[in-house]
Amino acid sequence: MIISSSPVGHRVRQRAGGRRLGTIAVVVSAAIFASASLTSAQTSPTGSSTCASLEPNGPVFVTADCTDPGLKTPYTDVDEPRTTTDPATKVKVSYRYIHGGFKDTKSTFSLYFPPKAKYQGRFFEETYPTVSVDDASPRDIAFAISNGAYVVSTNNNGGLPLGGVLAGYRTNAAAAKYSREVAKKVYGTTDRPRGYIFGASGGAYQTLASMENTDGVYDGGIPMVSGTPNSIPSFMTVQLLGSRILKDALPKIVDALEPGGSGDPYAGLTSEQRSTLEEATKLGFPLRGWWQYATLEGGGFTAVEGGIESLDSTYADDFWTQPGYEGSDPTVAAARVQHDTTVQKVTGKDPITVQLADVPAGDYTGADLIINSGAAVGKKLQVAKVTGNDVEIVTGAEASTTGAIQAGDQVRLDNSWNIAMQYYQRHQVPTPDEYGWNQYRGADGSPLSPQRSQLVGEFLVKTIGGSVATGNFHGKMIMLSSLLDVQAFPWPADWYRKQVASLRGSAAIDADYRLWFMDNADHDPLSGSSGPAATHIVPYVGELEQALLDLDRWVKDGTAPAASTTYTVDPDTQVHVTGTAAERKGVQPTVTLTAGKNGSDHVDVATGKAVTLAAKAQVPPGAGKIVRIEWDFDGTGKYAQKSSVGTPAAAKTATVNHSFAKPGTYFVAVRVTAERDGNTNDPYRQVQNLARARVVVK
Repeated sequence: MIISSSPVGHRVRQRAGGRRLGTIAVVVSAAIFASASLTSAQTSPTGSSTCASLEPNGPVFVTADCTDPGLKTPYTDVDEPRTTTDPATKVKVSYRYIHGGFKDTKSTFSLYFPPKAKYQGRFFEETYPTVSVDDASPRDIAFAISNGAYVVSTNNNGGLPLGGVLAGYRTNAAAAKYSREVAKKVYGTTDRPRGYIFGASGGAYQTLASMENTDGVYDGGIPMVSGTPNSIPSFMTVQLLGSRILKDALPKIVDALEPGGSGDPYAGLTSEQRSTLEEATKLGFPLRGWWQYATLEGGGFTAVEGGIESLDSTYADDFWTQPGYEGSDPTVAAARVQHDTTVQKVTGKDPITVQLADVPAGDYTGADLIINSGAAVGKKLQVAKVTGNDVEIVTGAEASTTGAIQAGDQVRLDNSWNIAMQYYQRHQVPTPDEYGWNQYRGADGSPLSPQRSQLVGEFLVKTIGGSVATGNFHGKMIMLSSLLDVQAFPWPADWYRKQVASLRGSAAIDADYRLWFMDNADHDPLSGSSGPAATHIVPYVGELEQALLDLDRWVKDGTAPAASTTYTVDPDTQVHVTGTAAERKGVQPTVTLTAGKNGSDHVDVATGKAVTLAAKAQVPPGAGKIVRIEWDFDGTGKYAQKSSVGTPAAAKTATVNHSFAKPGTYFVAVRVTAERDGNTNDPYRQVQNLARARVVVK
């Protein structure tokens, strides 16, 4: 989701478990690192004036010349040569590592400087709100150093929620500013390094806040898979609602949307299922994104639900007792479970499993186990899953509570909160510009359901990023959005583009802004890198890497990047990209796949008889050349068969003949890869897309 449910989050950066200070054994020639050591107990502030808010109670506005009042005194404490190997690409780089922080805060940073001979006068900085250590990922380091950029990486003042107001954009901005002073000493120059910040999901909120609340700090930014100010938790809760109500229908819905399917995902649905699918679709959940229904769990809902409960503590009670809420609907009430029972035994450590005397049938997704007697009385634990009478508690639950539960304790199994939250989006209707929620308005524009006193999404976004996005950014921006993103949804990128256009005018927007949509991509930049998911989606980390280099050219010499993707948003809030690569624009190649002699997206074939599969791929003008075409016939995502592409070019075709030994329905996938310079050996900037075809073997 917008905030990942995983401990490290959906982002390029995969943090190590800790950072070792002091001497590290690194075999590297010290001669490539010029200048004296920068290790110091304290250094001077970076600006002469104090940064302040531009409006009462507004976010602190940071310029190149002011000093953040919360981050006054930077220091460095480690300065040494190191090497890093990116495990994904095997690229090994050497660099000068400098670590430091800001006195009297929890804010720390790591800087990674390439050798002087490779340095090209720029830095890259990734951000994500829950990151609490300042190590950059091996991929970030290897890509940046290989391309003449140094890396800035911070701990967000300890990450959210502990980092407070300094964890949004301010620690990042202060570190970026100070890094320029360090870079001048490292390279013995007075030139100002150009700087770029980027982040996915919650990192996109921080990137937008950085671009809107600083001037002269960053020359450009790349927010990826961002939501609107009100996305949290509505995009999460509507996914939970859809997963529950549509559970039995989702295989049929997915099949209808696959190549060779009926094309009608609503066929055969009950009235409740139809209305639920319509609601999720109109809020922006991509219809084709239901392919991964078996693994959908509300995204990052578990990461934010505690905050929601604190901000809106009476919601669940109101939902089940007050008129106008869905809790009074008999169908909704039937899904509620409040079952009192007794603990039989407790096993395991983390997670623990609590065996209960009895468990009735029901949906226990996100349910609570409430302790009503014994040493842990009054405590509440979240349920991970229920198997028979065994209730597994989520990993990381409070040990003092789990350790206190004993056989004989009275408990209640209760899903009231989770069921109530599945309808929360209807009670969080923002202004009409966030158009996904307009389905919840009547003819007069008023919300159809009771509204809560606060839009918690805006509060949470301000906490995550430091401010709520307005479209008024400084510098240049390339925004990336995925069309199969089931967590942030595609249309918020269109929302932000509209905010920018309203401030600058549609004619002037291209001077500083681009929006690239990635088809067949999901929320995480690396999702689709391997495994069965790779036959449905492709990673978009290659677009990010290309965007960073294109952004720098745009800033440095005015070379404009590829045009924004051409797209439409239909009345159901679904974003579509169609047409040839030249018509679609952006940087992603287009690809089509046909099966059989009739050029269809599906074919029936006899067992053992070869079927002809034909792929056509194109790259938008100036976006690169096709360097690889791969085939997957069995759904494993291994792409074991490769087609020769010969000399890389902007357009390529490939044909294979393949037979299937057993009857069944197969979805063949073809994946194409483009690289800007047609370099078949470049481990980075690999921009991919795929297409699928249905083969029914009889």
